[in-house]
Amino acid sequence: MKTLKLIKNDPWLAPYKRAIEGRHNRAVEKIAELTNGSGNLSEFADGYLYFGLHKEKRHWVFREWAPNANAIYLIGTFSDWKELPQYKLLAIGGGVWEIKLPLKTLHHLDLYKLSVHWNGGEGERIPAWATRVVQDPETYIFSAQIWDPEKPFTFTKTRFKPKTSPLLIYECHIGMAQQEEKVGTYNEFREKILPRIAVDGYNAIQIMAIQEHPYYGSFGYHVSSFFAPSSRFGTPDDLKALIDEAHQRGIAVIMDIVHSHAVKNEVEGLGRFDGSYDQYFYGDNRREHPAWDSLCFDYGKNAVIHFLLSNCKYWLDEFHFDGFRFDGVTSMLYYNHGLGQAFCSYDDYYNGGQDDNAIVYLTLANELIHQVNPHAITIAEEMSGMPGLASKFKDGGIGFDYRMAMGIPDFWIKTIKEKKDEDWKPTAIFWELTNRRADEKTINYAESHDQALVGDKTIIFRLIDDVMYWHMSKNDTNFVVDRGMALHKMIRLVTLSTINGGYLNFMGNEFGHPEWIDFPRQGNGWSYKYARRQWDLVDRDDLKYQYLGAFDQAMIHLVSQKKKFEQTPIVKLCENDGDQVLAFMRDDLLFVFNFHPCKSFNGYGILAPAGEYSTLMSSDDPEFGGYGLVDKSVPHFTRRDPLFENEHKEWLLLYLPARTAQILRRKKPEEIGISEPSEKVEKAPGKKTDSKPAAGKKAATKPATRAPRAKKESGK
Repeated sequence: MKTLKLIKNDPWLAPYKRAIEGRHNRAVEKIAELTNGSGNLSEFADGYLYFGLHKEKRHWVFREWAPNANAIYLIGTFSDWKELPQYKLLAIGGGVWEIKLPLKTLHHLDLYKLSVHWNGGEGERIPAWATRVVQDPETYIFSAQIWDPEKPFTFTKTRFKPKTSPLLIYECHIGMAQQEEKVGTYNEFREKILPRIAVDGYNAIQIMAIQEHPYYGSFGYHVSSFFAPSSRFGTPDDLKALIDEAHQRGIAVIMDIVHSHAVKNEVEGLGRFDGSYDQYFYGDNRREHPAWDSLCFDYGKNAVIHFLLSNCKYWLDEFHFDGFRFDGVTSMLYYNHGLGQAFCSYDDYYNGGQDDNAIVYLTLANELIHQVNPHAITIAEEMSGMPGLASKFKDGGIGFDYRMAMGIPDFWIKTIKEKKDEDWKPTAIFWELTNRRADEKTINYAESHDQALVGDKTIIFRLIDDVMYWHMSKNDTNFVVDRGMALHKMIRLVTLSTINGGYLNFMGNEFGHPEWIDFPRQGNGWSYKYARRQWDLVDRDDLKYQYLGAFDQAMIHLVSQKKKFEQTPIVKLCENDGDQVLAFMRDDLLFVFNFHPCKSFNGYGILAPAGEYSTLMSSDDPEFGGYGLVDKSVPHFTRRDPLFENEHKEWLLLYLPARTAQILRRKKPEEIGISEPSEKVEKAPGKKTDSKPAAGKKAATKPATRAPRAKKESGK
């Protein structure tokens, strides 16, 4: 066997070659086993077309897998919820039960369940493959429901290819996307929120809590019915209409899928579906997740793999989702679920504590998803940093397209909480944002929904806190608000500008949504006050939230218009911890950050590729709530330095106000009618000087442009 590319690309993995190849081979063998050697996982994952309730030409047919059952009845509104002989299922082998009924027996919107009997007990169950589940508003009891409208929804856009260069994700939750204190709907999201996302420039939405879950406050992570879109937000057709509209707007729709665990409920979920403890889950001490109060799937069972793979294909085929963000991948990868483990060396990934069955399942899931839709997007929520997670299967990886850069939000929280402003180090910031495997794409993000949950704080709330309640009017000058808004913009821009794959933002955080997320629960009097988004804050012309929203929109649009931005090398030009200045280039774009809380630098020298630079945007622009200290109309010309001529670099002298970021663009030689940048520099206007600034230091003289409207090194 040839050495896998994953190992070739990283010599430090050579000592673990046997383990990596072993996992790869087990996945190859499992694919061959499940597909009888064909490799067609898509055909294998057609379980949703066989199991569950289906309307055929001459009859209804219902099938369920329940190997421990000894009798099953279909009960519902059609049987007055009684066990009747004509609704008794027949065992047809392999633990599968079946019933065929005349078409006139069942109707659209009928409610139904299963009454399952086993040795020593019985119980009502919602079918495992149910595609619609509803809750009675008075009794709160969940039931499956027949969804068979006369005119089912048809997609107007049947072919859609997501734009992923770069991938700009707007993470969202349907229920809490509304202004009102209530549960929002698919239709309301389509009508009110999608237009906002399109205008803001995001090219993908990542929707949480789609799979049906009994407890709203679980944020959708305690799933009960894996094939049913949550009915609390509307009908299956409403969800399809939302996805269709998103595609028409050029927006990909990624589903937050939960295959890492399941709710413990037995009546609503799969807990003891056929009376046994180990039908879908482990039957031993691994059955319950020690931290999540949920049940852990047994990925070693082919029937469980079939169920979960079919679930992936179902959402792709039936609803036209463009991919998945897999939740809780770290929990799946390790027997200890990654709890209390630091992951300090490669030994931690190959010490025998890994669940190879789960690794094989995730590998198969990625292979299947890309078989069904070659353009599909798969993202792993994973914090341990397991090598190869976002590498191709053929190269020895697990096959995800992206991995979440989960260390970045933790870094920002720790920095804001524990460090004084003057102790923010550009070296630490740059290292954290670019410390990743070269062969794996990541999703950078400053904060997601995790950082907004009750008990935690969003970045803006950590920076401004309760001052937000009193001083966010545009005519109100407040130092705490000024500082918070300035850092909020800089944190987002530096996180976005260093991506090698994609960027994610949670809805509302782009404009500094105040407070936290807290779903209705007994502890808050079942209030929806914090389970919503206050869009009126960013819509009001008199509030500063508008500035933050405008900045986010500007930076997203700028990056999205740059072809293959995420693939361009990041060339560090300046990293000065003393001055707290960071500068780097990506192709012709120059990003400059001055994190210093009080020092503004006039004529700050940065060694950059020779040429003419124009300022595209500054976080200090008035339209972003700044003071307009940077004059964007002034061109900047580099100055020669014989010491760096062989490096084709010259001194670019810039004015850097305190706590600001700038994006400049280097003009191409042909744009200014010359063949060499150095020729242009010779013609550049400005005073000549023999003194040369050291790298990352202030120039000895004023820059070649007119002085900005601010005192030199003034923080006032």
